[in-house]
Amino acid sequence: PPMIREGLAERAITLTLDASVRHREGYRLEVTATGIRLAASREAGIFYGLETLRQLLAMAPDSVPALTIDDAPRFSWRGAHLDVARHFFPVAFVKRYIDFLARYKLNTFHWHLTDDQGWRIEIRRYPRLTEVGAWRKETIVGKNFDPYIGDSTPHGGFYTQDEIREVVAYAAERHITVVPEIEMPGHAKAAIAAYPELACTPGPFEVWTRWGVADDILCPHDATFAFLENVLTEVMELFPGPWIHVGGDEVPKTRWKASAVAQEIIRREGLADESELQSWFIRRIERFLSSQGRRLIGWDEILEGGIAPGAAVMSWRGTAGGIAAAREGHDVVMSPGSHLYFDHAQGPEQLEPLSIGGNTPLDRVYGFEPVPAELSPAEATHILGAQANLWTEYLATPDQVEFMLFPRLLALAEVVWSPASAREWESFIRRLPAQLALLDRLGVNYRVPHVEGLELDRLTLSDTAVIELQSLLPAGTIHYTFDGSAPTPAAPVADAPLRLPVRDSTVVVTAAVFLPDGRSSPVRSARFSRTTLRSAERIAPGRVRPGLAVTYHPATFPNARAVTGRRPAFRAVADSVARTGRERAETYGLRFSGLLRVPADGLYEFSLVSDDGSVLSIGGAVVVDNDGWHSETERFGMAALAAGLHRLEVTFVQGSGGASLRASVRRPGGAWEPLAGAWLAHLTAR
Repeated sequence: PPMIREGLAERAITLTLDASVRHREGYRLEVTATGIRLAASREAGIFYGLETLRQLLAMAPDSVPALTIDDAPRFSWRGAHLDVARHFFPVAFVKRYIDFLARYKLNTFHWHLTDDQGWRIEIRRYPRLTEVGAWRKETIVGKNFDPYIGDSTPHGGFYTQDEIREVVAYAAERHITVVPEIEMPGHAKAAIAAYPELACTPGPFEVWTRWGVADDILCPHDATFAFLENVLTEVMELFPGPWIHVGGDEVPKTRWKASAVAQEIIRREGLADESELQSWFIRRIERFLSSQGRRLIGWDEILEGGIAPGAAVMSWRGTAGGIAAAREGHDVVMSPGSHLYFDHAQGPEQLEPLSIGGNTPLDRVYGFEPVPAELSPAEATHILGAQANLWTEYLATPDQVEFMLFPRLLALAEVVWSPASAREWESFIRRLPAQLALLDRLGVNYRVPHVEGLELDRLTLSDTAVIELQSLLPAGTIHYTFDGSAPTPAAPVADAPLRLPVRDSTVVVTAAVFLPDGRSSPVRSARFSRTTLRSAERIAPGRVRPGLAVTYHPATFPNARAVTGRRPAFRAVADSVARTGRERAETYGLRFSGLLRVPADGLYEFSLVSDDGSVLSIGGAVVVDNDGWHSETERFGMAALAAGLHRLEVTFVQGSGGASLRASVRRPGGAWEPLAGAWLAHLTAR
């Protein structure tokens, strides 16, 4: 490449295919005073070695140091996903996206091509898929679901088969496999709008203009399977890689429960219910793909009811699905919403650009470990790697996609390439400014990292709160305000710890990082207040038993708060704040109630992670509010508690598609611990 020739001047570059480099994607790079030698057993290794050299030159174009690097990736699946169904992106940007992956040695591009809101791939046998299914009449404005507000602007587009071949070839030149996703049996409303006979009901149907999960899904009759096999035949002609992604997630069973066709299949095949019918559906598609020499991969819902031995699972609802699949001998790609959903906000969502919600900051991405500790060494061999997903409900432009992608893609690249023992957060952030400078030269619209130190509202037991604001970028300057307004470059500079007088009132600190070129980070804000210790409850020791009382409520609730006071389907005792494992309904609520054992006076921090809503209260006061319908989201809170027992309640509401709930506590000066075991107690009946 020209930049390598210019940067190295007269030094010779020798590229060698060398069988002694055993890893198929590994390489050995040697830089000496006389030249550069790059060896690999395959072309992919040469490519990755050149990318490493490119990064070295970007940081020091005239003085690449003498060094020897023996390098190889930890995982074979190093992926990133792009949803083009919710918003369509032109071929030029898809290629730019692939360039991003190649630069950071990712080797899998997961292309989400079909969904309720659009069908983006030309299928010549079924022209209405793009004539009708590729276009929606408008798009919902923001999160205006009820009442619904649309933008009155048609949106759509699709890729011709020639364009698909062009993108696949472009990726292959960069040693990237493109994995197409054709959603089934749910998320198929665009296909049903084009061909209504695929549904279980007569319609009418239209390409969906809102986000979420639609009840209209593919009907499991023979005509549907003929359609899908014909579609997949054309898909396989365009995508030569081994994998075909079939979705399989978020499949409401409402239409199947009312369908004579679906019920007859359940009876004929001896299936227990509609969930087993979904597994039967996916297994039938897997047999077809296997007969064509391809492997099926789907979201972790395809595990429910059992899957074919050759199928692989992409675990998105946390890591539990991946763990279960690996234990059953299935290959797994880890892609949990908690760590690798790049459509989530990169800070508190109320302070970030509009997104689907959640909060997946840079450090959480970097801290992800794809191989769960629960797996044995043999089971761990089924973890192929990990992948970040970028859904585009709220991302309509390439600039918005880049903002959500970077710098989190840099963290993902190290997670899937480097050994866990070689990863260190402090090292990563030291190297981050140089990488962001490279993104500047490439014209990438990355997110400037936010101010550190304003992660949550804080309490103090003294008259003064002390806070130190920091930036990951040495060139950044932190400006702040105390009046709640967004800071500007004219606001005071936080170049030393701030001392906040909080005896008489709460102080709100709002801050942002400003770069020399005028760009700034998203604003961060937190409240600082003086408080007093909450007194412990007076409870006779003989009435206290381990664990929390938990009740299960199979129903649809508007929010987590609505669970309290409802009649339960069953009662139990739980040793932690987590799903019980006995839940069967698609939507339900849980209520945990009991006592929190506080070992010593102090300020305690609490974390609540859930998909969907949850609320944690102590003594009747809300400490962590994580309520609402959202993907996996973590929120924090503080409480000043005296030693002893305090009344604790956690409510949780589950919508279809999610599957996570966990709570943690941090004692003063300590590390985070699960809110479980000795922390929890409940009262016996009088």
